[in-house]
Amino acid sequence: MTEPQILYEGKAKILYPTDDPNILLTRFKDDATAFNAQKRGTIVGKGEMNCAISSHLFQMLEAKGVPTHWIDRPATNEMRVRAVKIVPLEVVVRNIAAGSLCRETGLAVGMELPRPLVEFYYKNDELGDPLLTIDRLRLLQLATPEQIEQLRQMALQVNQILTAFFQECGITLVDFKLEFGMDAEGNLILADEISPDTCRLWNQAATDPSQRVMDKDRFRHDLGNVEEAYRQVLERVLAHPV
Repeated sequence: MTEPQILYEGKAKILYPTDDPNILLTRFKDDATAFNAQKRGTIVGKGEMNCAISSHLFQMLEAKGVPTHWIDRPATNEMRVRAVKIVPLEVVVRNIAAGSLCRETGLAVGMELPRPLVEFYYKNDELGDPLLTIDRLRLLQLATPEQIEQLRQMALQVNQILTAFFQECGITLVDFKLEFGMDAEGNLILADEISPDTCRLWNQAATDPSQRVMDKDRFRHDLGNVEEAYRQVLERVLAHPV
């Protein structure tokens, strides 16, 4: 059996066309990257775990009124999705100070923000995915002012839903990255994935700063037990029906 044609291959997923031009097949990989792919490795079972977590969360968000590209999960590491034209922006929502926010501002790690912070990053590996100001967004014309506001509101809606959901799982949603795309009808919908690769997640039962980490930071900073952290997230997520 020949391997189907690859439409696009990214750091964590491969996209394949299907017989329907409006539907794509996404295959999740075990490959892991960090620091704009300067660090590379493998997290055993990551593809299957992230596919299962993302599928569950997309279904949950759909049930609560958030339009997504998710259709179904035909295999353990594969997801069928609606074809979209990706908006070249990464929308980051932060609830607690961590990562680059602390490095760039001097805020203390773990400081709870007075309100969720929404940031836009240019989805461009060659430029290092830089943080964009509103004026730079307008200059680059990556999205219309109306789309930017819609992205902000949708990101805040997703944050509210996910924060409550992860709270039920005993997990703190520190921050996360979202990607959006335009479907065949011109609607803005949530795309990509939602997983420990794209979220910063802290175990509420742990107090030690290194032990509480349940996301890709364990790989980034060589904290060990990466697969086990992902597996814990998977088990807790699936324990809560959609």
